[in-house]
Amino acid sequence: MKKGALFIAISFILVACSTSPNTDMANEETSNREVESIGQVSIDGSSTVFPVTEAVAEEFYAVNPDIKVTVGLSGTGGGFKKFCRGETDVNDASRPIKETEIELCDSSGIDYVDFTVAYDGLAVIVHPDNDWVDELTVAELKMMWEPDAQGEITKWNQIRDEWPDEELSLYGPGTASGTFDYFTEAIVGEEGASRGDYTASEDDNVLVQGVASDKYALGFFGLAYYEENKDKLSLVPVNNGDEAVLPSEETVKNGTYSPLSRPLFIYLNDQALAREDAAEFTQFYLETAGELVSEVGYIPLTDEEYAAEMEKYETFLETL
Repeated sequence: MKKGALFIAISFILVACSTSPNTDMANEETSNREVESIGQVSIDGSSTVFPVTEAVAEEFYAVNPDIKVTVGLSGTGGGFKKFCRGETDVNDASRPIKETEIELCDSSGIDYVDFTVAYDGLAVIVHPDNDWVDELTVAELKMMWEPDAQGEITKWNQIRDEWPDEELSLYGPGTASGTFDYFTEAIVGEEGASRGDYTASEDDNVLVQGVASDKYALGFFGLAYYEENKDKLSLVPVNNGDEAVLPSEETVKNGTYSPLSRPLFIYLNDQALAREDAAEFTQFYLETAGELVSEVGYIPLTDEEYAAEMEKYETFLETL
């Protein structure tokens, strides 16, 4: 061994031996305190609820920089799989939890509480150059989307004779999406019943781009994504047998935009809610949702309804 290398090696040993056990313990304790002082709340789930939760998370971080909030979007169903395995603290959901998901949570020992945070109207949209569709009936939407339509209903003029003899390109959420579940039940009459030959994505921005680039396309997703992209999309009124109605705050709240109006939820793991970081985030969410929901294009609950959700939250905390 060269003298220089030997000196370096001996110096390293001396430095290492000079570090006292007490110093190591103090450093470890300091590290632990730092980890404990920084909270983390993990969220996944619905792409529809994502804009609301993302907006809340950004505002929350501005006043609570020591608490990190991560927000994913794998669809309501995909999110519940993670949530019921204990991998996330919160699940954004555009539909209520299913019985199979309840059983999965039960088998994993996951208890939870849910809160309604907003209302949404599903937007049926077409390309801005579509000048033939002035409304669609529920029956016509069913004709397009039911399982029997696969490979059979492929042209616009199969829906109405006077419409173009052009290919009907369909875009919609994937099967893990709560929006898919809600739409198929409301329009087709059975949850999950749908043709499979359409362009599917859990990311609504992909659907926006698909319809915006295809004159003969039609799609559906949460109203907020239309509001964000109204310069490149056209909104189609839906006729449920009484009149053709566009989704709006008024029509969603008064029930006239039927059957495509729905509540939106967040589900909280009760073990997470027992932590200060998740409890503070949830309280902040319920306190600010009314304002932020409107900013991202959804419909807020009434003040009385938010007060009821807050009372539910406070009552639940007392049980932990």
